[in-house]
Amino acid sequence: MADLFSSDPQPAAQPGRPLADRLRPSALAEVVGQEHLIGEDGALTRMIRSGSLGSMIFWGPPGTGKTTVARLLAGETGLAFEQISAIFSGVADLKKVFDTARMRRSNGRQTLLFVDEIHRFNRAQQDSFLPVMEDGTVILVGATTENPSFELNAALLSRARVLTFRSLEPESIERLLERAEKLEGKDLPLNDEARAVLVRMADGDGRASLTLAEEVWRAARPGEIFDAEGLQRVVQRRAPIYDKGQDGHYNLISALHKSVRGSDPDAALYYLARMFDAGEDPLFIGRRLVRMAVEDIGLADPQAVVIANAAKDAYDFLGSPEGELALAHACVYLATAPKSNGVYVAFKAAMRKAKEHGSLRPPAHILNAPTKLMKEEGYGSGYRYDHDEPDAFSGQDYFPEALGRQKFYDPPDRGFEREIRKRLDWWAKLRRERHQR
Repeated sequence: MADLFSSDPQPAAQPGRPLADRLRPSALAEVVGQEHLIGEDGALTRMIRSGSLGSMIFWGPPGTGKTTVARLLAGETGLAFEQISAIFSGVADLKKVFDTARMRRSNGRQTLLFVDEIHRFNRAQQDSFLPVMEDGTVILVGATTENPSFELNAALLSRARVLTFRSLEPESIERLLERAEKLEGKDLPLNDEARAVLVRMADGDGRASLTLAEEVWRAARPGEIFDAEGLQRVVQRRAPIYDKGQDGHYNLISALHKSVRGSDPDAALYYLARMFDAGEDPLFIGRRLVRMAVEDIGLADPQAVVIANAAKDAYDFLGSPEGELALAHACVYLATAPKSNGVYVAFKAAMRKAKEHGSLRPPAHILNAPTKLMKEEGYGSGYRYDHDEPDAFSGQDYFPEALGRQKFYDPPDRGFEREIRKRLDWWAKLRRERHQR
């Protein structure tokens, strides 16, 4: 088992081992890119110094060293290391591992159980870890690429500390490439531009950077140096790390939405392009643009929802790639439009009030009375037809009597909504005057 971040590469004992496997570290201090965890003041460093480890969840992208850190952590604390994968393991495998850990503990040694892809276990399987965590049979270290808050049981999370592994910065990827060159005894056959492109292609994944480097060495003829175009031709450029059903999907749509809300068209276009590049469904993006128009722009620019909806329909009509430009137009329009969430906030407040007070009957005077019985019950009695009133405004109370008059919509004093506020203030004044008569 191993990882990819060794500072002093060791010669391979077995032929044919991948470069990433041969560059695995032998101590936590050799891991790169996770200084916030294994640096001088890192969270794991403090745990080791205290002499006491607790169960943990390692959360982070692929190729950031989660498996390696778990194995080295066990080595540096004298714990037995057991590893299983949630992809290949079931209840019988867990029972076997737990029994082995109990036997080992009876002989005075504790077990660090590393569970890769722990989020793939179902809720019942996750619950099976709780007893062995509580009685100290195992120290659980689970690894996941997905947000633990969404994928793991609350009971499991309450017994484990979540530690976040970060994507490797370009400087860390460069250090790995330098170590690979030292191990291989030769430079990568890339010019400076191509080397920078390879670092970007790795997308923060250390393992991927070494796999790409290995592909380059295999492809190069004696004395050949690849430029950026040649590199992309050789390695067939990796797709961005983005799972449309998981965290990457939600992170990027959140970034797009907040960039639009923050009136930054450049950032909004960047995240839009990221999602297109990763293969996101453009109609999903179109639907979200419509949502942004009604949530964040609202009555400050009533045309925003019309334009967003038209862009979604244009993509549906044109398809890719022409239709994507329509979505880009809508994206920039929304980002540069005036913003108001007045109706959004008012609607949520009204929904809360409706749920709190149940099925209150509207006041009788605004109920229709199509039958004689309903008229006798007072339905429609006293209703004043606003168009027949002075200023076409009666000032009646339309809320249920038990609820009383409420105020939900309170537009800010800006732009288009300044006129709405003036109108509402005028109506309120008339209502007060007519109630006083």
